This record gives sequence, structure tokens and C-alpha cells, in this order.
Amino acid sequence: MAYDKFTILQSSAYPLSIENVDTDQIIPARFLKATERKGFGDNLFRDWRYNTDGSPKEDFVLNKSKYSGKILVGGRNFGSGSSREHAAWAVYDFGFRCVISSFFADIFKNNCLNVGVLPVQVSEGFLGEIFTAIEKDPDTEILVDLEKQEVTLLSSGLKESFDINTYKKENMLHGFDDIDYLQNMKAEIVDFAGKRPF
Repeated sequence: MAYDKFTILQSSAYPLSIENVDTDQIIPARFLKATERKGFGDNLFRDWRYNTDGSPKEDFVLNKSKYSGKILVGGRNFGSGSSREHAAWAVYDFGFRCVISSFFADIFKNNCLNVGVLPVQVSEGFLGEIFTAIEKDPDTEILVDLEKQEVTLLSSGLKESFDINTYKKENMLHGFDDIDYLQNMKAEIVDFAGKRPF
């Protein structure tokens, strides 16, 4: 399933300054019945966003009208716990295209890259600067440049580079998942196969 190309993202952000956010908090297990990637955003952080009667919890960041944007800024060790792909699906389906943290669980990080969400790992110090800037001004914007592998806090001009696997970077720049990548190489694969001895 292809997704939108990711080149440069300039957006305000939601600050979730909680460490060790695990995948069961991102999308509780009781919502894992569906096999398609649609509809999971409604239950992103379900138990943190809603009371048992379904009413929104006013103090949770995603329910605060002063915050908006396509970037989620999380605390250290974001996406730990089980390997459920649904956690990345929920983040994407809610509308986030980038998650910034000082550390990601590897499986969650790779699941995000597979569905078009860019996980940007920055230093603890830079993450703190981002949280402080958003606290001062919720409209603070962040610029994420995938080609240059840089993230910039526009209010101060502070920037930091980030690492990404070359294959995953190229896929995101073109809006490819793994199947799209192979289909795009179909002619080369057919040509190579045709030259192989039987």
C-alpha cells in the first residue's frame, strides 16, 4: 500500500512529554481485530484520551485545541513493548507523518517507516528544546527535511541531523512500501531472471 511521498514537512506539533510510551498505550489490544490500516486513529491513545463513558479527557494533549499539526513529539523510549504494527497504523491514521523522540523501540521504528511515518531520533538536549518551545508557543513549527536528514526548530533556528536507513529513506522519498519498491523494479527483475541459466 503506497503512501504520500515524504520530502519536507513543516508543521506545528503535539507534545507528549511522557517516557516509555508502549504500544499498548498507543493502541490498546482490544482494538486489534481489524486487519486493514483504516480506523485505528480513532483509538490512538484511547485510554489516555477518553473516560470510560467515552467522553474526552480535557487534560490529554490530543484533546487540547491549542495543539495541532502532523508531528508528534514524544518522550524517551517511544513505542516500546509488543511488536504490533497497529501502533504505527494508529499514529498514521490519526494524521501524524512524523514522530520525534530521543529514543525509539526498534520494531516500532521500523513499523513506522513501513507505513509512511518518519521516526526522527534526536538528542535529549534537542528534544528538551523542542518541548520548551512548544510550551511557550503551541504554534511553534518544526521543519523536517528528509533529503538533508535535518530537523529544525524554526522559532530558534536550532537544528540537528538524524539517521535513517538508506533503503527506507528512498522508499519514503518516493512514497513506496516494500511491495511498491519491488514492483518499480519489475522490468529489471524480469531482465535479470531472463539471463539466468535454467
